[in-house]
Amino acid sequence: MKKFTKIVATISDRRCDVDFIRDLYENGMNVVRMNSAHIQYEGFRRIVENVRTVSPSIGILMDTKGAEIRTTTNLDDQNIEYQPGDKVTFIGDPKGVTDKTTIYLSYINIARDVRPGVRFLIDDGEIAFLVDSIEGDKIYATAQNGGSLGSRKSVNVPGVSIDLPSLTDRDRTNIGYAIDLGVDFIAHSFVRSARDLLDIQEILDAHNSPIKIISKIENQEGIDNFDEILDVSYGIMIARGDLGIEVPAERIPVIQNQLINKCILRHKPVIVATQMLHSMINNPRPTRAEVSDIANAVNQHTDALMLSGETAYGKYPVEAIATMTRVAAEVEKSLINTRPAPLVEPDVTSFLSRQAVISSEVLSTKAIITDSYTGRTARYIASFRGSYPTLAICYYPYVVRLLALSYGVLPLYQERMESSRVYLQNALIHLIESGRLTKEDRIAYLGGAYGEGHGTSFLEINNVGKIMENFQSYNLPNLEEAHI
Repeated sequence: MKKFTKIVATISDRRCDVDFIRDLYENGMNVVRMNSAHIQYEGFRRIVENVRTVSPSIGILMDTKGAEIRTTTNLDDQNIEYQPGDKVTFIGDPKGVTDKTTIYLSYINIARDVRPGVRFLIDDGEIAFLVDSIEGDKIYATAQNGGSLGSRKSVNVPGVSIDLPSLTDRDRTNIGYAIDLGVDFIAHSFVRSARDLLDIQEILDAHNSPIKIISKIENQEGIDNFDEILDVSYGIMIARGDLGIEVPAERIPVIQNQLINKCILRHKPVIVATQMLHSMINNPRPTRAEVSDIANAVNQHTDALMLSGETAYGKYPVEAIATMTRVAAEVEKSLINTRPAPLVEPDVTSFLSRQAVISSEVLSTKAIITDSYTGRTARYIASFRGSYPTLAICYYPYVVRLLALSYGVLPLYQERMESSRVYLQNALIHLIESGRLTKEDRIAYLGGAYGEGHGTSFLEINNVGKIMENFQSYNLPNLEEAHI
């Protein structure tokens, strides 16, 4: 594990061959993101198969569109150039083909919800159009700045409440694809309330799917209702592109910090996303501001960072991953004694997780090892942001992939064995061979005395060499012939 902060990389079906994905993985990628706005079923299938070929430990996340407005496909799928003052007509018709004079939008009732004087901000605000007038279903507008419009770009209308359903028909179809293909996470766009998440969870429950939901926070409603959204989310993505359009841009750093802290307090993974290395789409080196942006997110103790266009279609995808890895690893070195301190809940797992992390300071333990049926204990340990890695011994492959989003957790799948004593031995051998431990080091071991479903119940701290030397007689509550 080159760094504790995890990296999510967006992958296009147009560039997803095995060698490419392997290069990203070897340079620090932990989770692959698939943007459903641009991919059909065969594309999803190809990405999933190739990712699984590279490693079964890589998490896979699929975006849904949610309550989103996009432009339609451009004529001949060519970019359209606009200059300030250009007159255009917007029409809500998802089947229309956009050209120079008419921009079609995916939301049919757009003319009903907007008014003269509001602005359409397209592609994260790259091009702005001021609404002049509305006649029936036609919206007449003027370009405020020049720019290039590609196909199927996002549209934001700041200050306007758009009456869109939380799930489109295409979202429902894509969720079905995600279930069939064994995707690990669904990142739902433009979440406004807990209800939006429950609509997805109902579908997942009906299919008995273990897929976890990540809520993308990218509008004011999502911020206003964040606490209830967090209650029903596995994790959070701070999607700063649309968020920075929907709310004043100067508020984004403060909002980002606040949301990260709330996620840490609730032991839930959080991703900081959008334009982190935007210049590397076309350039081999980042700007100093981008490096500082990554550093700021790491200093705020985010679980994960995300790349979008940088890896989906950029000229330097591997370099972008490698750059993000180097910056995160370097900044993490300065985080000693600055980790967050979530409240210790009246819960055994919470209490023991905190004590395990504290042991690194007081007793100089060099690693935390835990066996994991659901990943809960590992996520709790991660929330205390320790200075040393957590090795999570996972009994199910999908749990390995869930923990690919959790800070400082190195998940390792091991098949069930006749004795869980073997799990600990294998974990120690792995850490020693990888150079993370020596026989002189101390480790903290968290486990459950009663097996699956009963949670963490004990913490053992001991010397690696002593454990290895006295392995056959080493005794912990769950190290008996219990998992047969």
